[in-house]
Amino acid sequence: PLPTGYRAPPEGVVLRPGLHYNPYFPGGAIGMPKQLEDGGVEYEDGTPATESQMAADVTTFLAWAAEPEHDDRKRQGAKWLSALLLMAVVTGFYKRHRFSIYKGRAIEYI
Repeated sequence: PLPTGYRAPPEGVVLRPGLHYNPYFPGGAIGMPKQLEDGGVEYEDGTPATESQMAADVTTFLAWAAEPEHDDRKRQGAKWLSALLLMAVVTGFYKRHRFSIYKGRAIEYI
């Protein structure tokens, strides 16, 4: 909401020169002017360049830039889970084979 939340200040709110009103910013006064305008970018695939679309793109990029190791972590987690699954299957088959000699025995009580 911060990139798309710029509005005219409500009545009674006086802003100092150089500040802009954004209700999503703590205190409502922010020094950064509105950066996104409709049609500010031309997308290759013909996506309409609306303010909300550009804000979503900026947010997605910032999330990607904040965690460059995300894809490697995800791939490593998939490797660990597949290895654990393989070990569970191998352990299950080993247990069935190892304890199969006890399954055929009958316990007799005197």
